[in-house]
Amino acid sequence: MAAPAGAVAVQINSGSFMVFSQSSRQKTLRAAPQKATTSPDTPRAWQRMLSGRRLDILNPSPLDIEIEDIAHGLARVSRWNGQTRGKFSLSVAQHSVLVEKLVRMNAPKLDQKWYLAALLHDAPEYVIGDMITPFKTVLGRLYHDIETRLETAVHLRFGLPATLPDTVRRTIKRADRMAAWLEATQLAGFSEDEAVKIFVRPAGTPAKMRVRPLSADDAATAFLRRFSILGGYKKRLKPII
Repeated sequence: MAAPAGAVAVQINSGSFMVFSQSSRQKTLRAAPQKATTSPDTPRAWQRMLSGRRLDILNPSPLDIEIEDIAHGLARVSRWNGQTRGKFSLSVAQHSVLVEKLVRMNAPKLDQKWYLAALLHDAPEYVIGDMITPFKTVLGRLYHDIETRLETAVHLRFGLPATLPDTVRRTIKRADRMAAWLEATQLAGFSEDEAVKIFVRPAGTPAKMRVRPLSADDAATAFLRRFSILGGYKKRLKPII
């Protein structure tokens, strides 16, 4: 399928293409008719979301990504495999809000869309969960490939480039490491002497910032509030039926 001028066609599975308009005046998605490729003997590779969407995990379409599903899921996925102190486990939704806050603190002059990218940096985990680093290492390339496909679909859904600029990615990674240090030493049981042997503590990590886990509902609300403030609803791509 050829993409119109100024647009990019991305194949999302063997029978369907997505067209992403790069026009500054209009951002839309169009999906070509999809042929049925499943049978009773075909293993299911999709998940039904509470929004009613059916997300193909192996070939995710931006058309099936909804921010409410992301917020709901991330608010119920625990960081550190749930091994944190407090009444509530620390959720990926709350972690994402913390990372976005640290990016704003570290780089106050970034374009707003990159703060949105920071908020969404762990969005694929609403589908695949927050796997601890040792497990990711065991899975290797398979995990990375699925995570990248989901990340690309999320980015396109909310008006971000499929691949972030290296400078932006490094800025988000630095904030992510700051957040991990704060969480490890305040909530996950690591002393600073132990943590320094395992985790990177970036220069400028705020010593006085405190992390207090929220309930799932409060974490989802905080996540959606930041999404709205950062213009996420306005950037959301509209499908052409």
